[in-house]
Amino acid sequence: MAARVGLTADGLVRTAADLADELGFHQVTLSVLARHVGVKPASLYSHVRNSEDLRTRIALLALEEMADLGAAALAGRAGKDALRAFAEVYRDYAGRHPGRYAAARLPLSPETAAASAGPRHAQMMRAILRGYDLAEPDATHAVRLLGSVFHGYADLELSGAFSHSAPDSGESWATIIDALDVTLRTWPTGRTPLRQP
Repeated sequence: MAARVGLTADGLVRTAADLADELGFHQVTLSVLARHVGVKPASLYSHVRNSEDLRTRIALLALEEMADLGAAALAGRAGKDALRAFAEVYRDYAGRHPGRYAAARLPLSPETAAASAGPRHAQMMRAILRGYDLAEPDATHAVRLLGSVFHGYADLELSGAFSHSAPDSGESWATIIDALDVTLRTWPTGRTPLRQP
């Protein structure tokens, strides 16, 4: 059992986030947290409503941490340099904090999502895309592409999908970022929307 921590909401959420990295995000409950800090679960209810509330708070913490790292990585960078730096934030964070990273993908209510650091992620992606001169709706399409690639690759890498084959996953990652840069610089504009069946 770990040493008891001060029972504050922030302290408990950070302890729970550390547990998520160690045990897995969905393994973290109020009971697990209470056992870890050496108290009865009832002692936590004045700080956290229930396990769902705890997981939501871990998600908000993770989104905030990633947004702060992203902002620092983008400072003074533009174009491909900014794209690579921002992408590395996602991949590095997933590798160092797998539980927190999983938490950042938790579906949030529209109100909670709007008040979270989530919109900062989209704003930073749009800032990167200004270097590629993409207008709407292409900028939104590109934001969705970047999110899909960053999250998809991180998920596959975390699952060990690339660990037993060559080339090294880091080499593939670098090649993918190069390919994204080319895609963004040669973005197809003015396409006729696909006809729905």
